[in-house]
Order: sequence, then structure tokens, then C-alpha cells
Amino acid sequence: MSRLQRITSDPAVCHGQPTVRGLRYPVENLLELLSSGMTIDEVLEDYPDLERDDLLAALEFGALAAGGGRVVPLGAA
Repeated sequence: MSRLQRITSDPAVCHGQPTVRGLRYPVENLLELLSSGMTIDEVLEDYPDLERDDLLAALEFGALAAGGGRVVPLGAA
């Protein structure tokens, strides 16, 4: 089950960087938090407007991008 529909890109939000649900949370920043050792629950506690599926979508996006696959975010939600 893909969660990539949660990843959007809008030139008016974060300079067009891929974000979660059009919110001002760039995928890159969420991946940095998780790679620093924060758990999903810790990130959700610090950012209550995010959902577990948002973080899983960011991980899926990052995995596809790292694998050399071309990932194109959908337009703004």
C-alpha cells in the first residue's frame, strides 16, 4: 500500500520542496529527524499535526529516491 499520495510539491510551499500533505514539513527534514534516532512516536509527539502515515510516506519517498527511482510528488493537496 503506497502512501505517496501524501507527498506533495507546490512552488508556494517551502519553495517547491516535497512536503507532507502540503504542510510546511519538507520530507527531507522529517527524514533527518528519523535518521538522527528519533522514533516515529517521538516525532509525532513533537509535531501533533503529523500522522503516522505521513512519516511512513516520507520514508517511502526517501527509499524510492535513494534507489535511483525517479519520484515526482503530486501537486498541492
